[in-house]
Amino acid sequence: KDGSIITVADKAMQQALTERLAVLCPDVPLLGEEMSAEEQQALIDSGQSLWCLDPVDGTSNFAAGLPFFSVSLALIKGGQVIVGVVLDPIRDECFSAVRGEGAWLNDAPLVTEETGLSLKRSIAFVDFKRLPTALSTQLVSHRPYGSQRNLGSIALELCWLAAGRGHVFLHGNQHIWDYAAGDLILAEAGGYAATLDGESPFKPTLQPRSSYAAADLSLFEQWQTTLDAIRS
Repeated sequence: KDGSIITVADKAMQQALTERLAVLCPDVPLLGEEMSAEEQQALIDSGQSLWCLDPVDGTSNFAAGLPFFSVSLALIKGGQVIVGVVLDPIRDECFSAVRGEGAWLNDAPLVTEETGLSLKRSIAFVDFKRLPTALSTQLVSHRPYGSQRNLGSIALELCWLAAGRGHVFLHGNQHIWDYAAGDLILAEAGGYAATLDGESPFKPTLQPRSSYAAADLSLFEQWQTTLDAIRS
């Protein structure tokens, strides 16, 4: 639908989880990335509780043999994400969160720590190709962070931010299945995120949304100030 690669694994994972969740939660339908746009929109418009699945987040990495991809599953209820799970099968790491109850990496509590870093010393996860050209150009020509990565799986990058494996994040065009679970995990771990327009990052819509995030409040405020200045 958006030019993304689709592999046999994407379809197989979506089918397997659709069948399993139908047994566990027969009253909660699943919205999957590999469904038709019409099916997805009908589910969003229904307003009912939904599972939201990206069967392989980072499909291009997976198809190329680059070991950074994940399975992302979120439970949406009442217009918000209440459960999020992101599985990294390569490293056998499962990130999870329940709204109001915290986040975990496998069985250990996941809590962000104050980095004490200035933005100039931070590692930034930035996907340039989906940002407005003017913003991308400014970030390249006047680099405000220490160094930049684009690892290729939104869900896993947000979880790595929560685990202290990066410091700030920026993406211009996320779909709901990309960020729903990771956003909750980061928030429950103590991180911060917003859209470039200053809204809460999650919204039950199929329209792509921007997001910038940070592992702690100080970095988030520095990142916010920098992005606002560039865009003003």
